[in-house]
Amino acid sequence: MATFALSRYARYPRFGVLAVATCTLAACSFGPSGEPPAMPQPAHYGAAAQPTQTVPAQGVTQQFVVGAKPVPEWWKQYQSDALNALVDEGLRNSPTLAATDKNLAAAREQLRAQIGSSLLPTIDAGGQATRNRALAIPEIGPNTFLYNIFVGQLQAHYTFDLFGASRLANAALAARVNVQVYQFDAARRALAANIVTAAITSAALHAQIDTTERLVAIANDQARDTQRRYVLGAVSHADQLSAQQSAASLAASLPTLKQQWLTTRHALAVLLGRTPDAAPDDLDLARLHVPEQVPVVVPSELLRSRPDIQAADAAVKAAAADVGVATAQMFPTLSLSASMGQGGFSWPVALSGAGAIWSIGASLSQPLFHGGALVAQRRAAQDTYDATISQYKQTVLAAFQNVADTLAALEHDAQALDSANVAARSAQGVFEETSGRYRLGALPVAATRSSEQQFRNAQLDEIRYTSARLTDTAALFQAMGNPLVEAAMSSTPAASAGMPN
Repeated sequence: MATFALSRYARYPRFGVLAVATCTLAACSFGPSGEPPAMPQPAHYGAAAQPTQTVPAQGVTQQFVVGAKPVPEWWKQYQSDALNALVDEGLRNSPTLAATDKNLAAAREQLRAQIGSSLLPTIDAGGQATRNRALAIPEIGPNTFLYNIFVGQLQAHYTFDLFGASRLANAALAARVNVQVYQFDAARRALAANIVTAAITSAALHAQIDTTERLVAIANDQARDTQRRYVLGAVSHADQLSAQQSAASLAASLPTLKQQWLTTRHALAVLLGRTPDAAPDDLDLARLHVPEQVPVVVPSELLRSRPDIQAADAAVKAAAADVGVATAQMFPTLSLSASMGQGGFSWPVALSGAGAIWSIGASLSQPLFHGGALVAQRRAAQDTYDATISQYKQTVLAAFQNVADTLAALEHDAQALDSANVAARSAQGVFEETSGRYRLGALPVAATRSSEQQFRNAQLDEIRYTSARLTDTAALFQAMGNPLVEAAMSSTPAASAGMPN
């Protein structure tokens, strides 16, 4: 990813090079440098130092590799070809991403247009042919005059950027293009993360629905048996009503789960650029591998790897250039204009040597009184710059918080999943032993149903914590940002526009 630079376009005509080179040095002091403020570098992200690894859960111990580089295509760490195919499809077909890409292309072209119109002379060709009628002059005679005018001209105009107003304005626009570059990159990464999260969530909800349907079936069987025993007088009416209530409560949870599942599938289809009726099949949750190594970028590098922080940095540079523009507008402007062509009252005269016409001139303008507008505009630009500094600080703090939260979430996910996994295995063992004793006639069927209910409920918890661990891992990969590209980072609008770094 490369930021947009001005050096290719900032070539002045020979007659203006010396003046521009001299005055651009003065423009450097017209506004702030554009450097982001220094931020604290915490020893670790969270309130407590992050562990080097999580507890083992489902046989996997995740390691936090401090100082590692971010992973570009991190979703491939799940080792699922189906998941990789979904992300690739979304990145290719997302209308939102395509619109963002086109908006970025339009912004780049607007920058090229502004650079060309502000730093280079303009040359226009024009032609005019008119027939005129002049009023009679009594002192000369009563007749009116009819005559033609034919003119063809080339006109040139150039405004010297004496105090860097145009150059600073171009630097501001280039920095704003860079903001869109980083926002596009952030949108692309967010789309990938949303696809991964939606696919995992949909698979987990599908598994929860299957398990809940089995629980509902068990509860209905138990309710029917309780109803028969109540008719025979073996249980009380309260026991019969309690069994009905348990079955109905479980059945009531199914529609909510199914609604969440369908909503997630519809959202995933739209992320892929499909209509909701073409939602992809669910992944197999058990076939998704939890990445065992997760990079943890150090705070100083995170400032350069996260697109949102880089976008805030570019916004600071744009606001700094705006202050310089507002200052430069309070100083004189010098323009040159020239034209040459042919003209006359008839075509033969206009095309002959006698029809040659030319002009050359210069204009110098110095603002004297604008009702305080120029001073107010500069103060407004300075206030906007101060606001972008604060926004940059908040973006960095929010990024630190994002990383701290996801690190803590992964640690706690592993702890919860390990406990849920132990509970599920234990409940499964009880269920299998109870089923065996039931087949031998040592236990009633109600005991088997009760043990299976405990096993299925423990299985539900394990599914939820498995999903949380997978999605929080995606969130941490996303929070780390992009690998650093030094060539891109050194090509800044400020440097190419002659602003101090």
